[in-house]
Amino acid sequence: MLLRLVVMCLSLVMLADVTAAKPNVLIITVDDMSADSIGSYGCPIEGISPHMDALVRSGMRFQYAHVQVGNCMPGRNVMWSGLYPHNNQVEGFYQVKQPKHKHLVDLMKEAGYFTAIMGKTSHSTPYHPYPWDSILDAAEDGSNYDKKNPFHFGEATTRGIAAAAKTGKPFCLMINVSDPHKPFYSGDRDKNQPTKVVRPDQVPIPGFLFDDPVVRQELALYYSSVSRADDCVGQILESLKSSGAEDSTVVVFLSDHGMPLPFAKTQLYHHSTHTPLTVRWPGVTKPNQMDDQHMVSAVDLTPTILDIVGASIPKLDGRSFTSVLKGKQQQGREFVIK
Repeated sequence: MLLRLVVMCLSLVMLADVTAAKPNVLIITVDDMSADSIGSYGCPIEGISPHMDALVRSGMRFQYAHVQVGNCMPGRNVMWSGLYPHNNQVEGFYQVKQPKHKHLVDLMKEAGYFTAIMGKTSHSTPYHPYPWDSILDAAEDGSNYDKKNPFHFGEATTRGIAAAAKTGKPFCLMINVSDPHKPFYSGDRDKNQPTKVVRPDQVPIPGFLFDDPVVRQELALYYSSVSRADDCVGQILESLKSSGAEDSTVVVFLSDHGMPLPFAKTQLYHHSTHTPLTVRWPGVTKPNQMDDQHMVSAVDLTPTILDIVGASIPKLDGRSFTSVLKGKQQQGREFVIK
């Protein structure tokens, strides 16, 4: 009897050690933001993105990361299936009720993770509602979160981490910021004021647009919305830090595609798909690392996350780039397909 008790206790300790060894995963996306709209990727507007820049510089940023699709639902389904649209069946804005593949949610749950999402919920899976452990689109009182309110993103993050802790499982938490997707910041009457309000005379004019007062005004509203997206990311990161889980959490950050303006969104130009991809993996990546040799893409995200947490990886179109995160060379990454 005593021996059985000792064995049982040792088994519980080993199980606890295995659980503790698994890192948490926090995925942060921003919506409709070009890579060069933040300072760490070349935006000249001073103070536009302090929180996103701090996150980018805290881990490894990829200079040549691209998404596959210049719009949301098909693009996000590439990210979280590891399959190109013709293989995951989500080739537009419609639901696929009986997908033939497993989604990141399924694979992480099989690996012992608590899964939760806020924002872009119906666009991030082949159909909705999908079996996340928790959907954080509404507050505890049942009222819908305001997807332009930075504090609501912080609150949802706190709740997701706490819910995972109650289950004793590591978390895979996906927080999707709505800015700078339209509707843009609308001026003084907007109840969600960004930290930085950008003036028309401060905006850089991208080469695919012409310099005109109307264009400048639209860009000013866009960049003000980028600032509000940065405020949201700041609240998410503050919630992670306050939870005490920061040092055991892998953070993945990116935009789903380029700015929502002509010749960018819904297109496949360089600026349509170039994304500010950053991975911060405690104990593996180092601050201020930049990979400017390998081309990686959204189809690689799911196998990479599964590889990081030690989960089994099914046959996918994408492949893990964890060796790059570990500072090694990886052959065959000279191009991406989009």
